Amino acid sequence: MLEHIIPSKARRKILQLFFHNPNESFYLRKIVRVIGEEVNAVKRELDILSGSKLLHKEKRLNKIFYTLNKSYPLYDEFLRIFAKSSLLADMIYKNLPKIGKIKFIVISTKFAKQIPIKEDEIYLLIVGIVVVPEVSSIVTEAEKQFGREVNYTVMTEEEFAFRKKNNDPFIWRFLKQPKVMLVGTEDDLLK
Repeated sequence: MLEHIIPSKARRKILQLFFHNPNESFYLRKIVRVIGEEVNAVKRELDILSGSKLLHKEKRLNKIFYTLNKSYPLYDEFLRIFAKSSLLADMIYKNLPKIGKIKFIVISTKFAKQIPIKEDEIYLLIVGIVVVPEVSSIVTEAEKQFGREVNYTVMTEEEFAFRKKNNDPFIWRFLKQPKVMLVGTEDDLLK
């Protein structure tokens, strides 16, 4: 999907690495190993991305480390874009017909930013006629990569509409926070 927008394969892979690990720093050789691209191509892309201020560049001992600039004006937009290519999103898209007849699938940006949540919060909301064992299997696989539990909730369209209409604090707390729509539109979700 991103090939047409970001034609450089090395740049796409670098951006995915950083946005899938927004709190980590990487040095050149590690990036080369992780993304499997040639060192000169990676170096060139890192120079472009740090020159545009999307990545911070910091020398530590004899290595230069790169980290995401969370103050970059388009940081949140890129985060949302790359959240749609995370392991969880990929597995959801690949298994969508098995998951059921879905109206909405929404991920909190806290998931993309890898921010821990409270016990009564969720990272993922799925609305529709849902095959729960399929969702459970996908979430379990995503948890292995994520390194912690991925809290989620599943509900029918009727239950979702009822809970929204009755100002359910659980639902509205989730709906008011920044989110990434995997299925459906935010306008329809908030109607």
